[in-house]
Amino acid sequence: MKNLYYYDSPVGKIGIAEEDGAVTDLFFKGEAVPQGAQLEETALLKEAGKQIAEYFGKKRKAFDLPLKLEGTEFQKRDWQELLKIPYGETRSYGELAKALGIPKGARAVGLANNRNRISIIVPCHRVVGADGKLVGYGGGLPIKEFLLNLEK
Repeated sequence: MKNLYYYDSPVGKIGIAEEDGAVTDLFFKGEAVPQGAQLEETALLKEAGKQIAEYFGKKRKAFDLPLKLEGTEFQKRDWQELLKIPYGETRSYGELAKALGIPKGARAVGLANNRNRISIIVPCHRVVGADGKLVGYGGGLPIKEFLLNLEK
């Protein structure tokens, strides 16, 4: 059974879900809520909320939480590559594709990033277009811009 709790942030309410001792979802207001989740703040969710608050307060640059990444093997590889992008840096979709061994796979990377259910913690906001422009983000481009500016 998934547990879910909501936290206030500078970009609005953030929902965080966990199951079996690992974070499974982090989502913004207006995004789909994990099906079958019950509203209960567990110790893990409280810690995740604390780390998110530290991130927004510029006191945390990396998260130390158990994650449960659920997706295809390619998606999981993509998300692991996202976790390697340092705080304050960006990569293009093409650069990520090359790192994954598929130089012409920028579109596939974009699709995998779109399926990332643990945004911010798995930092898909750090991926930009080849020209450096902001493109695509489940929470919306204003939130992506906010997160990137926060990390400058």
